[in-house]
Amino acid sequence: MCWTNPGFAQGAKATSPPEFARRIENLKPGQWVWAPTVAPSGPVLVYVDLSKQIALVYRNGVRIAAATVSSGKDGYATPTGVFTILQKDAKHRSSTYNNAPMPYQQRLTWDGVALHAGGLPGYPESHGCVHLPYEFARELFSITKLGVTVVVQGDAATHMRTSENSLLTPFNNRGEAVEHQPLAGGEQYRWKPELEREGPLSIIVSKLDQRVVVLRNGTEIGRSIAEVNDDDPGSHVITLVTQGGKPQWVFVGLPGHSDDEGRAVDEAVLNRLRLPRGFYEKVKAALTPGATILITDSRVGAEPLEHLTVIDAVRPAP
Repeated sequence: MCWTNPGFAQGAKATSPPEFARRIENLKPGQWVWAPTVAPSGPVLVYVDLSKQIALVYRNGVRIAAATVSSGKDGYATPTGVFTILQKDAKHRSSTYNNAPMPYQQRLTWDGVALHAGGLPGYPESHGCVHLPYEFARELFSITKLGVTVVVQGDAATHMRTSENSLLTPFNNRGEAVEHQPLAGGEQYRWKPELEREGPLSIIVSKLDQRVVVLRNGTEIGRSIAEVNDDDPGSHVITLVTQGGKPQWVFVGLPGHSDDEGRAVDEAVLNRLRLPRGFYEKVKAALTPGATILITDSRVGAEPLEHLTVIDAVRPAP
């Protein structure tokens, strides 16, 4: 872990969206920008782009921060997926790597992957964690809480936008190994909310598998077949925020889709997805602000899945 990198403390605070956007485009290794007044309240979402080695922070669907990162080096690749913050420890030390300091640690998996302050040489160098600039890590630590969604995507080695690796971590939020459980033959959906009662939902829509998986605090509580008619090869993230006192789905402006940021999800987008009626009604009843939907080409199963016809389907409402 390198603390001699002179870039680790090179941060700036922006006061307006245009200034913030300009600074993001020009970040160099170790640099960061923080603009909390752009969206002073609302649910927080963290997005880590391994391909570009950058982390973006959103609040109420709006980008408020960005930083360069260093992810896992060859042989210690940072896993992709949808995670939740399981543990926070401002003065954490590694139990695996010689008691090395991991300031402002925010654990994503019980087998050792976390966000924390660390070395930033301009390329992947960690043992799987996502290294952040020190002051940025401290600012992020101050606005998150347990259960916040963290999306990690991309490929640090080949700079691919998507991967055929499964997005689902093999451990739940209690550190227990989880075996992949596909839908049984002919089964259209599975819904087990009793497995995890509290926390915002993270929903993965896999265009490749034509499946929808619902997680709460990292635990899978639902899975369904789906018809996803979307030929966009990129990924999109949608989050449920409060606007004008009412819940509203809005796009998160990911790298390559920055024009999406804050745009309301309209009926044309929702018409690309069809779900079994019973599954849709159950998910809709469980939604609260902070819920996140990741639409991706990555898999949510261990192998290609049998295609099932969606019967008695419904398209989500805006």
